[in-house]
Amino acid sequence: MCSKKIGTKTKISVNDKCIDIIVLNLMPNKIETENQISNILKELPVTVNLEFMYVDTHNYKNIDKDYLRQKYKRLTELKDKNYNGMIITGAPVEHLAFDQIDYWDELTEILEYGKNSVNSTMYICWGALAGLNYHYNVPKYDLDKKVFGVYTHRLLHREEPLLMGFDDEFMSPHSRHSEIRKEDLIDIKDLEILSESSDAGIYIVASKNKRHIFVLGHCEYGPLTLKREYERDIQKDMETSIPKNYFPQNNPNKLPIIRWKAHSRLLFQNWILNYLI
Repeated sequence: MCSKKIGTKTKISVNDKCIDIIVLNLMPNKIETENQISNILKELPVTVNLEFMYVDTHNYKNIDKDYLRQKYKRLTELKDKNYNGMIITGAPVEHLAFDQIDYWDELTEILEYGKNSVNSTMYICWGALAGLNYHYNVPKYDLDKKVFGVYTHRLLHREEPLLMGFDDEFMSPHSRHSEIRKEDLIDIKDLEILSESSDAGIYIVASKNKRHIFVLGHCEYGPLTLKREYERDIQKDMETSIPKNYFPQNNPNKLPIIRWKAHSRLLFQNWILNYLI
């Protein structure tokens, strides 16, 4: 651990420390997600060792399991290891109840591992829905229409170190069919809503000690990810709308406008520097 660096540039380590992060990659296009997260972290002024893990109880259709065995770790290999941080990605299983997901039992073991063996976990999109449900019994609700595009969000706590350097309003991608609701969070004293959107709903929720950071969007997405998702759905004859605030003049034939890179970099940097070291 911490024997390699992400990317080829020389990094400035913080207090000569190297940061170990384990990523539970639940996305169908695993290599794309690997690259998205790696590309963000390699730009940060800190040495990061990034490792990936997978759930062993799922039947994979989009990637060779030999690749996973060679490049990824299983929970059984991690039980004696401690990491500074963990990232749990989204997953295309929003239409299922949590207990209907074939790897739910294994995921709950991983969530327990994270609670006990890492300084802080960042949960992304469906990962955030799952983490909130498991740790705090927060329900998810199906949406009549997919939240799909790049949305404006506002800060609710300007002094929060996780949001240091953010503008009062900033943008981030979303791509989900489910949501959480504010009324289910208000009475949970350990949780704080840090950011929300008038159009996309709650965006960032965190435990007060920041051991759990729940991000309901896809801050890690690359410039063309929403474009590929839109084209995939069109090819499958699925009812889908053009991603909001993404293509110039709302024209899918034009290259997307990137409005979230600075926010994404700041969010990961603040998380690492304030809560993982």
